[in-house]
Amino acid sequence: MIGAIFVVRREVRTLSMADIRAALRGIPNEALLAGVGCTVLSYFILSFYDRLAVIQVGHRKISYLRTAFAAFCSYVLSHNLGFSAVSGAAVRFRLYRNWGLPPLAIAQIIAFCSATYLLGAAALAGGVFILEPRAIPFVGAHSPQLLMRVVGGLLWALVLAYVAATLMWRKVSVRGKAIELPTAPMAVAQTIVSAADMAATAAIAYVLLPAGAPLGYGAFLGIYIASYTAGLVASVPGGLGVFDGAMLLALGPYIPAPQILGAILVFRLFYYIIPLFIAGGMFAGHELFLRGDAALARKAQARMAGATPRPARRSIVVRESEADFSVGVATGTVSLCGILLLLLPIINPIVSTPGGHVVFAAAGAISGYMLSLIGAMLIALAIGLSQRVTLSWGATLSLLVLSAVITFMRGNSLLAPAMLAMSAFLIAPFRKCYYRRARLLSEPLSFSTLLSLLLLIGCAFVVATSHQIGNWWDMIVFVPEANDARWIVLLATLLGLIIIARLARPGKVAEQPWSDDTENWYRGLSHALDTIPGPAPDGLIKGEAGAAAIPFRRKGGFVVALGDPAGDDADCASVIWRLRDLALQDGLQPVFWRTGTSFLPIYADIGLVNWPLSDTPGAYLCCPSEQIGLVRAVLFRRRPLFVER
Repeated sequence: MIGAIFVVRREVRTLSMADIRAALRGIPNEALLAGVGCTVLSYFILSFYDRLAVIQVGHRKISYLRTAFAAFCSYVLSHNLGFSAVSGAAVRFRLYRNWGLPPLAIAQIIAFCSATYLLGAAALAGGVFILEPRAIPFVGAHSPQLLMRVVGGLLWALVLAYVAATLMWRKVSVRGKAIELPTAPMAVAQTIVSAADMAATAAIAYVLLPAGAPLGYGAFLGIYIASYTAGLVASVPGGLGVFDGAMLLALGPYIPAPQILGAILVFRLFYYIIPLFIAGGMFAGHELFLRGDAALARKAQARMAGATPRPARRSIVVRESEADFSVGVATGTVSLCGILLLLLPIINPIVSTPGGHVVFAAAGAISGYMLSLIGAMLIALAIGLSQRVTLSWGATLSLLVLSAVITFMRGNSLLAPAMLAMSAFLIAPFRKCYYRRARLLSEPLSFSTLLSLLLLIGCAFVVATSHQIGNWWDMIVFVPEANDARWIVLLATLLGLIIIARLARPGKVAEQPWSDDTENWYRGLSHALDTIPGPAPDGLIKGEAGAAAIPFRRKGGFVVALGDPAGDDADCASVIWRLRDLALQDGLQPVFWRTGTSFLPIYADIGLVNWPLSDTPGAYLCCPSEQIGLVRAVLFRRRPLFVER
């Protein structure tokens, strides 16, 4: 990414913001409408990735609307967050588990979708190598055409080898599990769907290029595939910098740089930013529906029991457990809001006019540099959001609301404050997803923390006194002869962001030592264990509100929780996550012994698999699946903590 930033800076240092604004205004309405149509077509084709996958794993009962929802959300999030193999898989696991699919089937769906993308990329890239070898960026003009066509033939041979393998083998065995391979027609369908999706996505950017550009669609397709692959391999969120730099270098001989940047900005708006907000809104509605369904279930249970409606034990908590996907959506959305505020002085500059209401005039006086600074702070706070830090949630929500008000009163395009306000709306309902206290608030004021606060105050003073700077991009990119004062401000800003990210990190999980007082307090909680077999626990972990807790022991390489959390239902889920954090903090792995069925989805959320205990019906041992043998040996055989029957 650092290299890409230098490439982009080198390519645009001779440009002015006026050139880029003129290029954006020069895109005709017909091209914008065609870009919207290609975007809709691309995401429609993309929905068939998951549809083919659920058919392959034998779960046709999952409707097309659900598979389209899963495909849309997973790919939008992976496109924007980077690390698509991880982020997209996490989204699919969250949604398909909620719809009742077993973990093995979800793993097959994830592998199937990954193979589908690779097949389409190989088929299209092979075609470009064979038909348009000169269009391959960076190497096509300097390599023999015969060599390029041989490479294309090898890519097509890989696709044909995959299809041939589906004819020769029907099943493979992985760790004793029989996995059915796709049929040959299914393999062909995978290739067609993926190739069509990639071709439609490339068409979004192609129709935004200026009319009369000396570049055919086939040649542009090769440039797009190479640039997109570079961003995908770099795992940078949205391919930011990497995709842009590759496109600038490859399209430079054909199209002026301002028009390339204008097309890339609109492409990002169509394919990345707008779909992310749509996916976030859809997921918010999905979660709210689950919560409403849970509330109706509580009332129905109360009516059937003839009692006053009150929260049901455990079963409701499962439906309202923390969702990794909601945290991922918040992280990606806030990061994109930060990018939006960074780019706002370029894509939507404000020209102040005399007169008008004093409040609006004051808001208009706020420089684009300050908005860019808020955007950079949001990107720094997104790190804390990804780690579920409460302070980051509160600070992010405040900055989103503040920036929405400022952009509206300054007279920016209504799209900017609307996107910022919608982001705040998406994040606000999910306060329970953020259960970790920040290091700044949870630990004693050490010398390093005090020094960080003093440095942050100093950086803020330097930035605040630099009111003469017009905007961020003037300082960094568009003014080659930046003076020393501007570089001091830049360094102060970067240092301040690093300090913010450091102070927003989660603090250490505090454990309560097991004593008579601790035991008496635990016994007073509802659903506490009547007896704790074996030696006394090593300690107790409390929830965020201090109204629920769980005792634990350390044994071997594990932190073993005893039973389910006891106490207030609303605080139980945070106890599970805190014990997981304690184990990671100590370099150990979490294990939950003798759990019930109610919290099994939450244990699955933190990566544990449940194993029934034979001595008690409905009781489980939850641990990492690959460690079950070692867990059984540690808990039941080597100076056993418990007796296994």
